[in-house]
Amino acid sequence: MASNATNFERRRQRNRTQLKKNCGGRPRLSVHRTNQHIYAQVIDDVKGATLAAASTLDKDLKGSAPNKEAAAKVGKLIAERAKAAGVESVVFDRGGFLYHGRVKALADAARDGGLNF
Repeated sequence: MASNATNFERRRQRNRTQLKKNCGGRPRLSVHRTNQHIYAQVIDDVKGATLAAASTLDKDLKGSAPNKEAAAKVGKLIAERAKAAGVESVVFDRGGFLYHGRVKALADAARDGGLNF
C-alpha cells in the first residue's frame, strides 16, 4: 500500500510535468502549505530565479491564524509583488496539494489581485 508521502510525490510530479508541457515560457506561481503557514513564489524557470515571494511569515501578515483568510492575504500580496516585478501572467503550480481550502483561497485572491492564470 502506498504511503501518503508517496501519493503526494506522485501528484506533485504529475502536476509539474503537465505545467512544463503547457507553460509557454510563463513564470510559475508555486504554492507550499504547512500546518502553520502558507508560502507562494513566482519563479522564472528559464533564469532559475524567484521574481516575487510572499508568505504568512511576512511582517505585515505574521501572527495570523493558518486559515483561508490568511491564505487570501498572501494571494493578494503575491499578486501585488508580481505585478511590481512586471509579471502579469503565470501558471499555477499547486505542487502535490489538492486545489481545495487554503490553496484555492490563495489562487482566487491572486486572480482578484490581477494575476492571470
